Amino acid sequence: MTVNILGTPYKIIKQKEKDNPKLKDANGLCEVYAKKIILLEIEDDVRNYENIEEFEKRVLRHEIIHAFLAESGLRSNSDWAENEEMVDWIATQFPKLKKVFDSLSI
Repeated sequence: MTVNILGTPYKIIKQKEKDNPKLKDANGLCEVYAKKIILLEIEDDVRNYENIEEFEKRVLRHEIIHAFLAESGLRSNSDWAENEEMVDWIATQFPKLKKVFDSLSI
């Protein structure tokens, strides 16, 4: 699958940790220079998530936000754009923000 991030196509792929050592201790990553978003392909019962689909959506949102920040030039020009806590906050709260904005038609 490919997604358009500010005019730049990013390929979204899933990989197992054994096939990509960068996924060790990570659920996903954004390869800015390769224009890839890589999600950990979670094997059955490895991490025991009860709602794996929602978890994967949150990880994908997180990595997409990294891509947006990088493509907008913020990655190299600010500390907060690389801050995992900030990126995770945006990824977690975005559905709630979208719901409010949609309810107000803004």
